[in-house]
Amino acid sequence: MRAHRIAAIALGSLLAASACTSRNGEPPPAARTAAASPAPLPSGSEGALIALGRDIIERTPARMPGYVRAGMSCEACHVGAGTKPHGGSFVGIYATFPQWNKRARRYIALQDRLAECFLYSMNGRPPAYSSHEMVALVAYMAFLSRGTPVGENLSGQGLERVVTERTPSIARGERVYAQQCTACHGASGAGDGGRPPLWGARSFNDGAGMHRIATMAGFVRYNMPFGSPPDTLSKQDALDVSAFVLSHARPKFNRHATIVFPPLPASYF
Repeated sequence: MRAHRIAAIALGSLLAASACTSRNGEPPPAARTAAASPAPLPSGSEGALIALGRDIIERTPARMPGYVRAGMSCEACHVGAGTKPHGGSFVGIYATFPQWNKRARRYIALQDRLAECFLYSMNGRPPAYSSHEMVALVAYMAFLSRGTPVGENLSGQGLERVVTERTPSIARGERVYAQQCTACHGASGAGDGGRPPLWGARSFNDGAGMHRIATMAGFVRYNMPFGSPPDTLSKQDALDVSAFVLSHARPKFNRHATIVFPPLPASYF
């Protein structure tokens, strides 16, 4: 049984029914979920670095204007600064890297994945891995992941792909959008400053994970309309409105873009 309890962060758990028992007759261990409750930051420079990482997640264009062309922050896809299950949670994510990446066809570090987010979702360019901003982002995610065993995927981590037997309909999605989404994102999909643009020149490009209907629908189902309970929209509604959103024009990702930084001086030799 796992007894890892870190005071700095409380991970939620989904408790098995009391009638269930493990093979040895004892209650089974609680399942870890990718949820985080507020916790005090470490004091001094470490806490300041972690706080900067969170601030970058919440105010990306303001904090890193030279690296972002999309009119949105990281929090647009990582709800609550990455602390909500099924909302792009960062809780425990540090413990899953390095990991195999199908697109890159190699093992990648967390910094590689963050760099991809700047290329795709932010439609911009990645900061150097040794930059203060990148180190702060990694520090924040490491803080949220304290107590997570290496390699363990928590329940609610990532986005659940939504699939139904019915083909997604742009026409039905347009009706759902008009009823549920225009209050925040506007009829034009441009957002309102506090809400991200869903299409157009200031939205994510077509290389982003959100450009996949099943992925966007998973996010929509659990997190939209903003502030509503999960499943406010049915799976089919989530698929339909995602199809409508993704039917609009958005920036094209440069397939030849690579992540390249100037070589650092090898003064340690």
